[in-house]
Amino acid sequence: MALPITTIVSIGVVLLLLIFYKFLFRLLGIIIIPENRIGLVTKKFVLFGEKKSLPEGRIIATEGEAGYQARPLAPGIYFWYWIWQYDITLQPLTIIPTGKIGIVLAKDGKESETGFILGRKVECDGFQDTEAFLKNGGRKGRQSAVITAGSYRINTFLFEVEVTDMFEIHENMVGIVTTMDGASIDPGQIAGKLIEGHNNFQDADAFLSKGGNKGLQQQVILAGSYNLNPWFIKIEEIEMTEIHIGNVGVVISFVGEDGVDVSGTEFKHGNIFTKGFKGVWAEPLGPGKYPINTYIQRIEVVPTTNLVLNWASARSESHQLDKNLSTITVRSKDGFPFNLDVSQIIHIPNYEAPKVIARFGNMHNLVSQVLEPTIGNYFRNSAQDSDVISFLGSRKERQEMARKYISEVLSQYNVNAVDTLIGDIVPPESLMKTLTDRKIAEEQKVTYETQKMAQETRQALEKETAIAEIQKDIVKADQGVVIAERVADASVKKAQGEAQSLKLQAGAEAERVKLQAGAESERIKLIANAEAEKISKIGAAEAEKILAIGKADAEAYQLAVSAMGESNFTQLKITESIGKEKIKVMPDILITGGSNDQNGALSGLLGMKLMDEIGKKSDKPQGQIQPKVQKKEDSK
Repeated sequence: MALPITTIVSIGVVLLLLIFYKFLFRLLGIIIIPENRIGLVTKKFVLFGEKKSLPEGRIIATEGEAGYQARPLAPGIYFWYWIWQYDITLQPLTIIPTGKIGIVLAKDGKESETGFILGRKVECDGFQDTEAFLKNGGRKGRQSAVITAGSYRINTFLFEVEVTDMFEIHENMVGIVTTMDGASIDPGQIAGKLIEGHNNFQDADAFLSKGGNKGLQQQVILAGSYNLNPWFIKIEEIEMTEIHIGNVGVVISFVGEDGVDVSGTEFKHGNIFTKGFKGVWAEPLGPGKYPINTYIQRIEVVPTTNLVLNWASARSESHQLDKNLSTITVRSKDGFPFNLDVSQIIHIPNYEAPKVIARFGNMHNLVSQVLEPTIGNYFRNSAQDSDVISFLGSRKERQEMARKYISEVLSQYNVNAVDTLIGDIVPPESLMKTLTDRKIAEEQKVTYETQKMAQETRQALEKETAIAEIQKDIVKADQGVVIAERVADASVKKAQGEAQSLKLQAGAEAERVKLQAGAESERIKLIANAEAEKISKIGAAEAEKILAIGKADAEAYQLAVSAMGESNFTQLKITESIGKEKIKVMPDILITGGSNDQNGALSGLLGMKLMDEIGKKSDKPQGQIQPKVQKKEDSK
């Protein structure tokens, strides 16, 4: 959207007025400095009676000379700064952000001191009072002081400010300090002496005024942020020294005064000193983290747990102390070279660690100078008095002998030998082939024997299988025999039991009969007495009855005889008797005689015989009716 023509005209008028008034103010010598600016004054010429020229080598005027003026104009209104005599440059304030510092380069001032590269700090209100800096002896060049975060009215005609980062030391790190300025390091030393009161090198002037040395410093800086002048100090950040559990750190200091040896008269292989002196310290560092300046001190880590070293080409422990050790090659008495792997376990007490380091310098030297030749030569010498096979067979004994020998040797070097172990033994290939062939032959023999036994076992198995197949019948037959035997035994037992039972029963029966006979005898006796009495009474009664009947019959007979007569009565009784008793009056067979008496007699006998046969047949149970035969022969 276009602005109205009147608005544009108004803005133009305002700008023209501002330019006019500014030009007018400058013609009248009036200067207005805003709040966020300072005015840098350049004097073009001097009037009569004023000092006209600057001293030689100076570029900033402090006495009203022509040139760059030391005093800048602060925010405000100033008069009599005529446009033809003064040039006013509006300069922004110097801003140092948070987390930054400003390092200052002075373009004017006294010359730097010989041997020093930084100008010492002077009172000048943080480089805002240019006149004070020059009058108080400020030196040109790089300044030792820095300005921290904030806003400053700094005359950039004199000072050039460079904004840079603060130094930061991270966690678990250490800052190694090297100063660029200061006195020279004392002869015989590699680092400057310790200086107090400089606030971790942030106050460079305090460090320099107290005689601090330039170069490597003993003191280190720990984690944090620091206002350090990079023209004064250089920081190298390294990790803290960590000593793991199971180790100690023996300190070897390269700085410090010469001390007194505290190792004792018996230890003749180096000197050991107390803490703070140059050399090996008697007190090692325990497990932990330490801010060690590795340029002036070296920490030799010594394992205090059992340490395993392998003389084996294909195996090395994590500590890498045995990385240069290899399988030991020895030669037997019979001239065969062979290889063997050996493992040595050692232990270094923490109080002996400084002596080991004082003697050897480090653990690698202990391994290469003592352990490697001692163990290697022992096994080479040991192998020369035995052939390969014997060496293999006496491995356990040789291992024990090696442990004792090596333990005695290492004790002289303040090292404890825990154990010596012989690993793999590799005889020469030619001998191994012979032994292998022999072993193969022996194993083949064993194999053949095994196969023979297997065949025998198989035969036995087949036999047993066949037997097992008929085992059911065998078992059944065996069980039948057993059952029969047991049935027989049971029958015998049963018979014996029955016999015994019968015997017992007979005895019991006899006893019972005996008792019963006695009882029966008594009973019979009683019965006989009773029967006799009964019979007696019955007889008497019967006699009386018979007598009565007889009397009655007699009376009846008498009456009958009287009625019928004696002859008729007798015939009647005979007839009753024949009918009652079924008496045959006529014979079954009647044989009569003729004129011939002999034939008649014979016929009679035959008839009797025939009657006998008929009588026999009549005894059979067929229910046949017996025929009645009557033979009658007429007499001739």
